[in-house]
Amino acid sequence: MTVKTKLNFPMIVVSNRLPFILARKDDGSLERKQCAGGLVTAVSPICVECKGTWVGWPGIQLKEDEIIPESSPDDKSPTSGLLSEQVESVAIDPNLFDLYYNGCCNGTFWPLFHSMPDRAAFSSETYDAYKKVNQVFAESTIKALRRTVARLDDERKTDVVPVVWIHDYQLMLTANIIRKVAEEEGLRLKMSFFMHIPFPAWDLMRLFPWDDEILEGILGCDLVGFHIDDYCLNFLDCCQRRLGCRVDRARFLCELDGRTIHIKSLPIGIPYAQFAEMSRVAPKVLKEKDQQIILGVDRLDYTKGLVNRVKAFERLLEKHPEYMEKCIFFQVAVPSRTDVKEYQALKEEMDQLIGRINGRFSKINWSPIRYIYGKFVKLFYTTRYKLALNEIMLIMVAGCISQEQLAAFYRDASVALVTPLRDGMNLVAKEFVACQDLSDPGVLMLSPFAGAGGMMQEAIIVNPYEIDEVADQLHRCLRMPFDERSLRMKQLQRREQGLDVNHWLNMFLISMGLCDLNNNPSSANKMAPLSVDDFDYYLSDYVDFDLDQDKKVKLSLILDYDGTLAPIAQKPELARMPDETREVLKRLARYSQDVSICVISGRSLIDLCDSIGIRGITYAALDGLEILSPDGTKYLHPITAEHETRIAHLLKSLQNEVCKEGAWVENKGALLTFHYRECKKHVRDAFMKRATEIFLAHGFQPHKAPMALEAKPEVKWDRGRASIHILRTTYGIDWTDRVRVIYCGDDANDEAAIETLSGIACTFKVQSSSTSASRTGANYRLRSSDEVLLMLKWIEKKLSLRRSPSPTSPVRPNRISMSFSFDESDDEMRRIRTNSRGRTQNIFRRTRKLEQGDADNENFIVGKSGDNNISPTSSQPPSPSSLAVSEDLNRYI
Repeated sequence: MTVKTKLNFPMIVVSNRLPFILARKDDGSLERKQCAGGLVTAVSPICVECKGTWVGWPGIQLKEDEIIPESSPDDKSPTSGLLSEQVESVAIDPNLFDLYYNGCCNGTFWPLFHSMPDRAAFSSETYDAYKKVNQVFAESTIKALRRTVARLDDERKTDVVPVVWIHDYQLMLTANIIRKVAEEEGLRLKMSFFMHIPFPAWDLMRLFPWDDEILEGILGCDLVGFHIDDYCLNFLDCCQRRLGCRVDRARFLCELDGRTIHIKSLPIGIPYAQFAEMSRVAPKVLKEKDQQIILGVDRLDYTKGLVNRVKAFERLLEKHPEYMEKCIFFQVAVPSRTDVKEYQALKEEMDQLIGRINGRFSKINWSPIRYIYGKFVKLFYTTRYKLALNEIMLIMVAGCISQEQLAAFYRDASVALVTPLRDGMNLVAKEFVACQDLSDPGVLMLSPFAGAGGMMQEAIIVNPYEIDEVADQLHRCLRMPFDERSLRMKQLQRREQGLDVNHWLNMFLISMGLCDLNNNPSSANKMAPLSVDDFDYYLSDYVDFDLDQDKKVKLSLILDYDGTLAPIAQKPELARMPDETREVLKRLARYSQDVSICVISGRSLIDLCDSIGIRGITYAALDGLEILSPDGTKYLHPITAEHETRIAHLLKSLQNEVCKEGAWVENKGALLTFHYRECKKHVRDAFMKRATEIFLAHGFQPHKAPMALEAKPEVKWDRGRASIHILRTTYGIDWTDRVRVIYCGDDANDEAAIETLSGIACTFKVQSSSTSASRTGANYRLRSSDEVLLMLKWIEKKLSLRRSPSPTSPVRPNRISMSFSFDESDDEMRRIRTNSRGRTQNIFRRTRKLEQGDADNENFIVGKSGDNNISPTSSQPPSPSSLAVSEDLNRYI
């Protein structure tokens, strides 16, 4: 049964170029020309059949509202049935396109992803252009998606889901943009991405300064396809170590924002039957008699290893002069990026190298290397020996080598030399196999650094960097007996015939579950829910629960409230921490000798204490501007009277202008938050824009929060500095020697703490499925407050194995007299731990003496229990207001 009979969905294909070539005639009108390629051959018929759309750049600058013409009546190409109304042309400014394509795509991603970072240029200007062009592609795709969904709804096919299929490294940010708009507008879709080039290992990918944006952009899809398993594993490794994603390497699954993304190896094939038939009927084009042909077909690109290949052939002639006048190396090089200096230099190097070798070895009627570059044969010979033109085949016709001629080259060659230094797949190897005549088959020599190298094991595998090895293996191939050549080629042909381009398309459709969209995905294709035991992986190497009592360290938990301990609600007063979470926190608070707990929030202190109601923990309100310790000590960060006046004026302006249609202002005293979560989607942007203008007019820089804007005092204080203060006042200045910190939060305010504690704490970002992916510096991601509860349960489970909880509420001891005994042998021990983001953490397990003038002191006063915890300067006594504790708070002390 063919795929075509099973499809019941429209497909939107998104690629850098349209599937045909547009050219302008002498009269200025446009015409369509055929464009060959496996992707076009496989996907175009499907796009035509299901009434889909192809989104891409037309290759030339179109006039405003210029219509793409229909295909000519005699066009027999796969795109002939693709109507102009099924084409969404992407218009891009030429200067912007140059920065995007030549600057970022070819100047950065191409060498980096091909494991050649020394050739990569990292530029914020070209990456900004890349982001802008991806935004344009996304907008064009969304336009096509809206039309498609509207058509399906008009046809009452509301159960049919359109499929968006994005291709290659030029469009790695597009999916996330599309998904965000589709979710806002309620547009149903499935999305997939296929990478046609290699995906680099973690140590290379992290060289790109914005690698997390690239990874999150790709993960906007439901399915991500690569050629081979190695690239899939590289991608999973990057997602885990850079984004903190949960991954399943056994089943190739990745979890982000509550979605399970399938990572699949989908090795692309060729139109096998088409090449086999062309080679069968193609006339002979290589006229040499009694001479063996070594064939290379490549783009002129530094990743293809052309220089090494030519040098290996030279070494063959040096080692085995018997091949003189009996062997020819025939290299076809297709021009590539001719306006780039690096490629111009490569062409010049090839010209000089081939000229030198031909000059060295040529005879009167024989030249060792034939070199076709672009449309014409370039013939190299010495002035002393001019070759007889009737003894060589010159292709000097207008236009490039036809596919029929190429098929004849493949068929008549004795050896195909396919030795890239790095390649995503390399279809030349597959085309050579398809064109072989089993009555006298040739031999395939293949690099292991091409994707095909891991699959086509019957080929002769050679390392292109080993010049002598390639020469020796060439000698072996040229002398290989018929029975071995036949056996190897039969196996290769059998596999490639089965794994052709139609099989690739079939596997994509099956992997997406598109053959029957009414079937729900199998539970086996989903990430297993996070369990308590999963935190063994996250935290066992970080928190030393199993150490002896005299060596153990303490654990400090710093937890955000809204979105972390309690699910996000429409209004703060509706957010409720689950009873089970509250009970676990209460029990943990009793382990005063092992763990301290701090809840940090943007709420006011009274509101935060009322919402939690647990004794024996620290409450940090207003993002740490107000801190209430378990012993009753209260810290208030000083705020100017001018700030209070400006906050009052801002509150009044916001209430007068934008507090309507669900928008409202939360007044927290020193902080103020404008909420627009309850506004209807069509007015949100306008309200946010106007609120931002009001913030700026009153001298406040608006801080973004989930569906909100915040006004904060202009003080050098945030959750990061507040966290450091809490750790110092709880454990003393030398807290880093004996405390492990876990920080968990969900929004931009928490990112300040995550950044401050980077390398010091193990950090978690809570990212619910209702929000779009955001950048984070956290080590790991959790997807809900339920998973935060699992982490707390894991900690309780480990603590319960070590000691029983204290029967009374914890009382903070005098930090000056606090002492910890360590084995002297541990005095200078250092634990070096590489965390999930690839940084190296240095965690000392030794006693450090407090000394006056310690660089870490920073003039902070460490007082006895009951004193004010901190003072801005050592010379000023604590103010009465900072020592006073409200009667409303006494019940929490």
